Amino acid sequence: MLAQVDKVAPTDSTVLIFGETGTGKELIARSIHKRSRRAERAFIAVNCAAIPQSLIASELFGHEKGAFTGAAQRRLGRFESADGGTIFLDEVGELPLETQIALLRVLQDKKIERVGSSQSISVDIRVLAATNRDLKAAMAAGSFRQDLFYRLNVVPVEVPSLRERKDDIPLLVEYLIDRYAQTAGKKIRNIERKTLELFESYDWPGNIRELQNVVERAVILSDGETFVVDDSWFVKGSKEPIGPTIPFADEVAQHEKELIQAALKESKGRVSGPSGAAARLGIPRQTLDSRIKVLGIDRYRFKLL
Repeated sequence: MLAQVDKVAPTDSTVLIFGETGTGKELIARSIHKRSRRAERAFIAVNCAAIPQSLIASELFGHEKGAFTGAAQRRLGRFESADGGTIFLDEVGELPLETQIALLRVLQDKKIERVGSSQSISVDIRVLAATNRDLKAAMAAGSFRQDLFYRLNVVPVEVPSLRERKDDIPLLVEYLIDRYAQTAGKKIRNIERKTLELFESYDWPGNIRELQNVVERAVILSDGETFVVDDSWFVKGSKEPIGPTIPFADEVAQHEKELIQAALKESKGRVSGPSGAAARLGIPRQTLDSRIKVLGIDRYRFKLL
């Protein structure tokens, strides 16, 4: 992933960053910006899911005085504020369809129109976008435009989940302990082995954001120089499984493996392309490549079938 960032950063290409919530998609976007020729100019981040749909067009493209009730004066939007620099559209899959059309024009023509105006304004911007949604499924459902997807998906970058990079956990924990210990004015010199094993065995559904929260809480509550985490934090509210003795996660993984193998068989081992396994499953190619690796599937054997 970082090798991809190094290659794409010096260009002006649009990048679409995929990844679960809490994996650090905005950090990747900022890294791309800092390594680009626009590094000295503005980096404007917009969380598309956090802005009411009725205000998103005004927020992105600005508005003229009197464009709507409450528009007492002209206001520049985020795209004009990012002129010469980079705009990062986080959770781009949450944009309403009418705003998607306007964004498509920006990507095509590098021009915007403020709400309440018919005058086009040229902007020199690089667009980075991110999503934790399956945009191909959203396209199939009609909630995301296909033409916009292909405009955004020039260079796709997939940020792996924390459970896919568990070898990084000890380093991340050490870094976060130092960070929060300094803030709290504490000295923590050791990590209990049992605690580290607990961190490495946990699935981290909230990814690095959840890891940060757990480490910060443990540092605040610590009394000595050894970092210790209460294992009840990870199992709170869980119950003993009732019924099948096979763990639920194993069942899900096995079912997922069977679906992927069936799709690979139908596509004769081909992953990408309109007739590839990724398209048949309705997921991004990068996601399928990652799951094939995690599940230990030999896709090449399907080419011989």
